[in-house]
Amino acid sequence: FQYSAVDSNPLSVYVMHPFWNSVVKILPRWLAPNLITFTGFMFLVFNFLFLAFYDFDFYASAPGHLHVPSWVWIVAGLFNFTAYTLDGVDGKQARRTNSSTPLGELFDHGLDSWACVFFVVTVYSIFGRGETGVEVTTLYYILWVVLLSFILSHWEKYNTGVLFLPWGYDISQVTISIVYIVTSVVGVEAWYTPVFWKFHYRDLFTVMILGCAFLVTLPMSLYNVLKGYRSGTLKHSSLYESFLPFLSPVLLFVLSTLWVCLSPSDIIQLQPRVFYFMVGTAFANITCKLIVCQMSNTRCQPLNWLLLPMALVVGLVSSGLVQNSETLILYVWTTIVALAHVHYGVSVVSTSVSDPVVSGEHTPLNLSNLAAD
Repeated sequence: FQYSAVDSNPLSVYVMHPFWNSVVKILPRWLAPNLITFTGFMFLVFNFLFLAFYDFDFYASAPGHLHVPSWVWIVAGLFNFTAYTLDGVDGKQARRTNSSTPLGELFDHGLDSWACVFFVVTVYSIFGRGETGVEVTTLYYILWVVLLSFILSHWEKYNTGVLFLPWGYDISQVTISIVYIVTSVVGVEAWYTPVFWKFHYRDLFTVMILGCAFLVTLPMSLYNVLKGYRSGTLKHSSLYESFLPFLSPVLLFVLSTLWVCLSPSDIIQLQPRVFYFMVGTAFANITCKLIVCQMSNTRCQPLNWLLLPMALVVGLVSSGLVQNSETLILYVWTTIVALAHVHYGVSVVSTSVSDPVVSGEHTPLNLSNLAAD
């Protein structure tokens, strides 16, 4: 099995890869790469749960509220950087031990797709909401920008056969880790002060995310696909087939945004953390199925099955008939989405482990049935 990816980010090439090469040498050879991947992911999940305990509704960083303890930010910074490091060394460990498999790539990028919501929502607690923070609705759209950046890379691979790693990922992970540590020293009050005039650090945070997405990731993705088109090496000649992977994410965005805009109880204000988690998990499920398609060289399924019941949920909520139960409905639907995604992940792994094709004994990949589950 040969992993096909291009990483041209100067930060990654000249700083992080030499660091990861040093780290992987101290890891025991018996340590499974997939265990490294899962451990790194769990550090992000722990950060998410840790901050949820101290700042569930994102008010802790606002003036007049009980702030998150300084030591929590240190833990968050160390855990975030550890997760980033493990995500960088798992592939190196696989090549070092000659254990690279399609399952490893599926496992790695599948967890990465879910990790997007965890690190975005966790770092939000630094600024929080209120006059000195970022509005929860604004953060919802920022989350979607990050999700778009992620799926763009896998859309590239679906069309070109090569995964071009986004520059914004490395920059964001190093920056987030540093900001956590700095926050533990200077306190969240330091972010209240404008950088200059009326431009605050929260605005800088937003501009950095938007800039990485629309000035770096998007242009580079379009350029790489256009280059493949001009050279005649694209895997899908039809424009419709090429853009098919965007259909389900766009529909998810439309449905979740309709819920935000039409919610009788303003659910995004009442339960922002749960709503973000629901959206991020549904997105991860869609992305995982795209990853399976691109690896098995099969056609991307136009619609994810989760979108139909979600449309019914949004319709029921927006009708106003269940206004007093909207929070309960959100919790129930989020639980269903999470269980469905975990079930899909377990099904992929169990099928892969029992299939010698996917476990690395042969090179072809036959997971096409999982793409439609």
